[in-house]
Amino acid sequence: MATSNPHTPVALLGGTFDPVHLGHLGLADDARRTLGVDEVRLMPAGDPPHRTAPGASGAHRMAMLRLAVERHPGLAIDDRELRRRGKSYTSITLDELRAEDPVRPLILILGADAFRGLPTWHRWRDLLSLAHVAVAARPRDPFDAALPDELLPLWRERRTADVGDLLSAPAGRILVVPIVPRDISASAIRAALSRGGPDALSVRALLPPAVWDYIALHRLYAV
Repeated sequence: MATSNPHTPVALLGGTFDPVHLGHLGLADDARRTLGVDEVRLMPAGDPPHRTAPGASGAHRMAMLRLAVERHPGLAIDDRELRRRGKSYTSITLDELRAEDPVRPLILILGADAFRGLPTWHRWRDLLSLAHVAVAARPRDPFDAALPDELLPLWRERRTADVGDLLSAPAGRILVVPIVPRDISASAIRAALSRGGPDALSVRALLPPAVWDYIALHRLYAV
């Protein structure tokens, strides 16, 4: 994709990244290749509305993200939700991005569980007027069989199997993106780190080496 195009499509992956791990990076890299975009922006939440407060500060999570993406040239970081006061609502973030560029295709990457829970989100009905949605699902996962009733009409109307539909318009379509299963949980990593000793060492391979070193240096997640 030509980098000279000022409206080059960009994909967005939100989360607490508490801490960022190889599952996050693998998902972002997989989605970037499948979607054919030059960049996936990792967007750490400041005050996530659907989960408890992060265990590490925004400054620590940003530092770990910077270390994590150093060897992933297609990944970038957008810290606007950390800088913004109040709940980190995706709708507000998309409002800001859309105001910056009314025609750039924006692709919001969501896991299958997050997509199923979309009706609980703030202004969820506005999301597809602001961005496309790429649902990251395991191969042969019939996740759409478990969609809530209020989401079904949107799913039926907006789904597509053609990635080109997401790259040729600013917003409005839903695409399922098959992903490589990676059973890595940030909460399980935090729990192991809090126990210390062999348990902490057992999750070392799930983290980028520089992130592991940062956690050890600052004694993050230790009780």
